[in-house]
Amino acid sequence: MANYYKVLGISKTASQEDVDKAYRNMARKYHPDLNPDDPEGAKKKFQELQEAYDTLKDPEKRKLYDQFGSGYKQYGGGPGAGAGPFGSGSSYTWSSSGGDPGIDINEILGQMFGGRGANPFGSGAGPFSGRGTGGNHRTRSAMPGQNVTSTIRVPFKIAAFGGTVPLTYQMPSGRRETLDVKIPAGIDTGKKIRLRGKGEESPMGGVAGDLILEVQVEPHKYYTREGKNIYVHIPITLKEAALGGKVDVPTPTGTVTVTIPAGSTTGTKLRIKEHGITSVKKGEKKGDLFVVFDVALPAKWSKEDLKLIEQLAPQSEPPERGSIQF
Repeated sequence: MANYYKVLGISKTASQEDVDKAYRNMARKYHPDLNPDDPEGAKKKFQELQEAYDTLKDPEKRKLYDQFGSGYKQYGGGPGAGAGPFGSGSSYTWSSSGGDPGIDINEILGQMFGGRGANPFGSGAGPFSGRGTGGNHRTRSAMPGQNVTSTIRVPFKIAAFGGTVPLTYQMPSGRRETLDVKIPAGIDTGKKIRLRGKGEESPMGGVAGDLILEVQVEPHKYYTREGKNIYVHIPITLKEAALGGKVDVPTPTGTVTVTIPAGSTTGTKLRIKEHGITSVKKGEKKGDLFVVFDVALPAKWSKEDLKLIEQLAPQSEPPERGSIQF
């Protein structure tokens, strides 16, 4: 059995305050939920830590431990206890009267476990129960199951409007689960969705872990997104660019007819207010839709077209290229 003082990293003369402080620090460091790379090792270390604290926080237990060492429990009576200074078959109930009744792990770890409000310890007897062999210790609920992380690919349109996306994911245990995930309108790449209780089941009878999904919005063939704003490139003819015209533009809320300004060039941009992405924050306006015109030139020119261009060339102003520097 490990030396409880070494487990907590304190000396044998440590005060009760030192014991509590050491436990708080070690609990943050070794809790299994905070060590996803080595959950089994962390669980074993945490179990050892809890056992050490349950002993040293109680003045009477600590006194017996200091006197009898690792075999002190057999002198404490209770179920299955052997003979000791209290006599064969006698019963002795631990009491924390006059001392700290214990530290609630929720007070130490706060919101680190998703705000479930449940302790990561078991409710049965043992180092995860918080009960010892009886007495005034607080009952702690079983350690929750492991959280599961996965990626969910969301179509561009569903990310804009909201909807549901089917997802199949695999648990650390190898079990596969399928469910429909509700996607809020306006969600973007990099955001996370937490589904309570959809992670790995608790091996100790506690609540299941959570499923944490990282969102990847799939690209659209024609539209791109920057925050709440979306952009679409619309090809226009040389005639439309020179003389202007009308063009229908599909938007998230329906088709809108916009005017092409005369003299437009590739990159000319029009803004359609509040035809973009719905904000995930309530009360905020939608984003805008930006229409970017691309002047589409024919791949091949007829002789007649080239003659017309030759006739127009003297009337057009040369582009300002002299200011371009590397």
